[in-house]
Amino acid sequence: MKSFSILVSLFLLSLFSCSPESSDLQTFDQLEDDVEVLRDQYGINHIYAQNQHDLFFAQGYMAAKDRLFQFEIWRRQATGTVAEILGERELKRDIGTRLFMFRGDMKEELDHYHGDGEAIIKAYVDGVNAYIRESIANPDQLPVEFKLLGIEPDFWTPAVVISRHQGLLGNISQELNTGMAVAKIGAEKVQQLNWFHPQKPILELDPALDGDLLNQEILALYQAYRRPVRFQSTDLQLNQDKSRASNVNSGFDSFNELVGTSTDWSGIGSNNWVLSGEKTSSGNTVMANDPHRTIAVPSLRYMAHLVAPGWNVIGGGEPEIPGISIGHNEFGAWGLTVFRTDGEDLYVYDLNPDNLSQYKYKGDWVDMQTIDETIKVAGSNDVAVKLRYTRHGPVTYIDSLHFKAYAIRCAWLEPGGSPYLASLRMDQATNWEEFQQACNYSNIPGENMIWADKEGNIGWQAVGIAPIRRNFSGLVPVPGDGRYEWDGYLPIIDKPNALNPDKQYIATANQNVTSSDYQEWDAIGFSWSDPYRGNRVKEVIEAKKKLTMADNMALQTDYLSLPAKELVPYLENISFNSAQVTEAYLQLQHWDFVLDANSIPAAIYVAWENTLRMKAAELFVPEEARGLISLQFYTIINWIHEPALIFDHPAVQRRDQLLQTTFELAVAQLTDRLGETMTNWQYGQAKNKHITINHVLGQLVDSSLQAELNFGPLPRGGNGYTPGSTSSNLNQSSGASFRLIVDTGDWDAAMGTNTPGQSGDPASPFYKNLFDPWAQDQYFPVFYSKEKIKTITVSTTILKAGI
Repeated sequence: MKSFSILVSLFLLSLFSCSPESSDLQTFDQLEDDVEVLRDQYGINHIYAQNQHDLFFAQGYMAAKDRLFQFEIWRRQATGTVAEILGERELKRDIGTRLFMFRGDMKEELDHYHGDGEAIIKAYVDGVNAYIRESIANPDQLPVEFKLLGIEPDFWTPAVVISRHQGLLGNISQELNTGMAVAKIGAEKVQQLNWFHPQKPILELDPALDGDLLNQEILALYQAYRRPVRFQSTDLQLNQDKSRASNVNSGFDSFNELVGTSTDWSGIGSNNWVLSGEKTSSGNTVMANDPHRTIAVPSLRYMAHLVAPGWNVIGGGEPEIPGISIGHNEFGAWGLTVFRTDGEDLYVYDLNPDNLSQYKYKGDWVDMQTIDETIKVAGSNDVAVKLRYTRHGPVTYIDSLHFKAYAIRCAWLEPGGSPYLASLRMDQATNWEEFQQACNYSNIPGENMIWADKEGNIGWQAVGIAPIRRNFSGLVPVPGDGRYEWDGYLPIIDKPNALNPDKQYIATANQNVTSSDYQEWDAIGFSWSDPYRGNRVKEVIEAKKKLTMADNMALQTDYLSLPAKELVPYLENISFNSAQVTEAYLQLQHWDFVLDANSIPAAIYVAWENTLRMKAAELFVPEEARGLISLQFYTIINWIHEPALIFDHPAVQRRDQLLQTTFELAVAQLTDRLGETMTNWQYGQAKNKHITINHVLGQLVDSSLQAELNFGPLPRGGNGYTPGSTSSNLNQSSGASFRLIVDTGDWDAAMGTNTPGQSGDPASPFYKNLFDPWAQDQYFPVFYSKEKIKTITVSTTILKAGI
């Protein structure tokens, strides 16, 4: 039934049009030839240039035009200049940003991403700056955020593009937390509570480390550098309603976000799969990808179509970088999910008591390198700071009382560490061999790259710069005295990969997919997502002989919960203490385990699942380690299956008592939230599972502007353990804003989503046009041929070369 509704909604969505057809002509001295931009009714810019330089100039110009405020906040995050507009509260962020800034050879850096990397990125930056120059000259056209904050955009350099601040970089916070947990409850207990696999890591702290000293603000500068920018009502310059307290803030979570607000990182991730022609109704290979990140406005992803000699690529990427990271050209299609790769380590040093700028390495005192910076701070004097570095990396904390220093070694500070930029090479791949070679340049983030081509090939290559650790796991801090060094990096091409497997498909969902016969375990991580999304994807693909496009769309938005199928049967033999709780259990007896927005059993189950996770953490994680260890749901369910692993004797009775208590508590919570009448307990609703997206300033302005800036609430289904991942929060915090499905035999048959819209400007018709259809799991066509594109074109822009 769901596939039918998707097809109907596609027809209805195809009738939508954001604006009448219009045309625009502008002249640029930087262009060598004229560039034509066709904008379709869904907001995608199809850019047709006559040379490579003009193509990327136009991409930068059009992206900046759509996302100017997002670009300005990105620039300030990348350059460490946020305190310049938001004052002293952002000083720590700016120090962290400058501490972790790439400071190597810029030409080597830019040319890592493509043979013409320097020229491409400079052309892109020139395009961005062309629009910034235009907007400064015409301040009335600045988006409302600039007027509210009383700021204007400033110009970009290539260093802004290659900033690492927004990337999925590593596990340094988990590493410090694990080290503190080991110090408090011991390595054996930490092993028991965590699902480390496929190998068993070394967790014992080196005897030279004092675990009690780890409980300091060691990562404060790193975490400040990585957190979302948050605004307060006092930041507003226009005459808006400032009756809200100044500590009310709103976060720009689409810039520099990690996994949303869910406390369970393992439930967050992405899905992708490629199918051989033997598994599809069309007989062509198919690529499907839905990366899951924070749901925010504007969308993290930005779609574009880039056409010039040597280039014809369409899909999505991050708006502030050139190229397309997920998409297809005329030869093949590709997508990505996270392949967890640990590119960070925390080193602890002994300091010279007579000179705190010297640390001990291999028995000698070694001088730290230093860089002096001056940071402008709004409402205060400039601040001079001294950035310190050891041979391993940036120093984040100096404990002068105990003569210790802490530094982070970051593989992503090597040339090529800017997230997704190496996709420029992938964009021009003509076959699997060229695509795999392009993957060899993709240092950050660690990804499962998949490929499907029109010749019938499907492939998988894990990417990401991978330090080789011969004598330590990278999961706890280590002394920086020279005994714990990386043995170089594993060549990316030697990470796990496959081509045309016998099973006729490849699918990944952030779970461990490394074969047991793989040899390079010293460069493979230990922490992976729960297997439920991946197992459900596998289940559906293997159950269907031939998958249609509608089947692929239905699988990307599939809400069947495998944890529910495992857990609900355990309630069968439990007696409950009230008629209402018994009635709630009866709702589950004939349920199909689908977390549909209209389902009452889904609401009951998810309330129970969330309560069970919370209570299990309280029961099994020792108090001194709470906040340091996050139990994966797979671990909890495994304990339910085998209670003797964790419960005291009598284990079965104690397990059943936990199930009874948590189920009764869940029903009580639903009653408080949704009322006594169970027929009103639909899962998807404003008081339960929903999506509300607040703009960065959306809670700080008056009600009329709030209505323009913010989105929702709209009902949602699913949760963090269903392929249609909607996070484990009642207000969906993460999931697939962007999706793409490509049939390599018919490029015009591709389907996609990108919520809430292509533009970040609230005045644009493309700001929220995709939100409602996305919330109803609807797709739109992603046309590739110019003939098809012209049928849905709503505006034409000519970027004319100056004389």
